[in-house]
Amino acid sequence: MIQILPIAGLPEIRPGDPLSQMLASRCMENDTRLLPGDVLVVTQKIVSKAEDRFVDPASISASPEAIALAGEVGKDAALVELVLRESSAVVRKGPGILITRHRLGHVMANAGIDASNIGAGNGDRLLLLPKDPDASAQQIADACEAVLGFSPAVVISDSFGRPWRMGTVNVAIGVAGMPAMLDQRGDVDRDGRTMQVTNVAVADAVAGAAGLAMGEGAEGIAACIVRGLALRGEAQTSHAIVRPVAEDLFR
Repeated sequence: MIQILPIAGLPEIRPGDPLSQMLASRCMENDTRLLPGDVLVVTQKIVSKAEDRFVDPASISASPEAIALAGEVGKDAALVELVLRESSAVVRKGPGILITRHRLGHVMANAGIDASNIGAGNGDRLLLLPKDPDASAQQIADACEAVLGFSPAVVISDSFGRPWRMGTVNVAIGVAGMPAMLDQRGDVDRDGRTMQVTNVAVADAVAGAAGLAMGEGAEGIAACIVRGLALRGEAQTSHAIVRPVAEDLFR
C-alpha cells in the first residue's frame, strides 16, 4: 500500500534557516517518522526561501531586450529581465504568457519565478528556483542520515503546467537517493511481449502523488513522506528526466 503522510507543523521558512536539519528533526517524530525506503518530498518554495533566492524587482535594471519582450507579453519589465537571466532560451511567448527553457533545462512558465505564498512581509519580492535543486535534495538526505542513521530518497517538487493539458501538476526538479527514471525497456509485459519504449518518470510520479497532500501552498503543507514504493535502479538526479534539446520535436 502506498501512503502519503503530510509533515505538518513546519514554521514559516526564512532565509538562512537550517531547513535540512529542521526537516530531519521533524522526521524523527512518531507521526511522521521517516523509515528506510520512504521518499521525503519537499516543495521548491521552502528550499528557495531557506537559500534566500528572493529578489526585489525594484533593484533590477531591465535590458532593452527585456523591455521589448515585456511589451509583447504584457508583463513587468523587471520580471522579464529576471526570467531572461534565469533562462537559456525563450520557447514560446504571447499575451500574458512567457515560456522559457530554464538554465537547469526545465521548460516552464516565467522560469519558475513566483510571488505567491512566499511569506508575509516580503512585499513585492520575487522568489527564484534553487540554484541547484539536486544538491539541495542531497543536503536534505545527508542531514536525515546524520539524525536517523540512513539516507532517504529526497524529491524537491514544483508545480508545472503542460502544453497540451489544462492545469498544473507537481514534478521533480531535484532528486537524490532514488532513480528519477524507471527504464522498463526490455522487460516483458503480462502478455509476454518485450516492452520497447516504456520509460517511467518515477520521480515525477512521486512528486505528483505528494502534491495531492501538499496542495498549492495555501494548505500550509510544504513537505510529506511517500511510503510503500518498491523503487529499483540506481540513484539519478533530475537531469535524467529533462529531455535533451536535440530530442525536442516541438520546438
